[in-house]
Amino acid sequence: MRLDKFMKVARLSKRRTVAKEALDAGRVLKQGHALKAGYQVKAGDELEIHYARRIVTVRVLAVPEHPGARVDPASLYDVISERAEEPLY
Repeated sequence: MRLDKFMKVARLSKRRTVAKEALDAGRVLKQGHALKAGYQVKAGDELEIHYARRIVTVRVLAVPEHPGARVDPASLYDVISERAEEPLY
């Protein structure tokens, strides 16, 4: 499954377009490298997501085959860490 779609299904982003914009801006990292929207998510991936005021690191637990089916978003990932974004000034 594409990363932008996974972020929407897992509710890490409100909409797929918002997820794509974050990915295009380089705010989603895996092992320090920015990911693209078309990245194929796999179970075990650790993603670092930079939101406006916080950084969340998650581990992907499962990738649903049929995202339209009733899937519990909380069962798709596990939050490893969450910290506040440091100001630039």
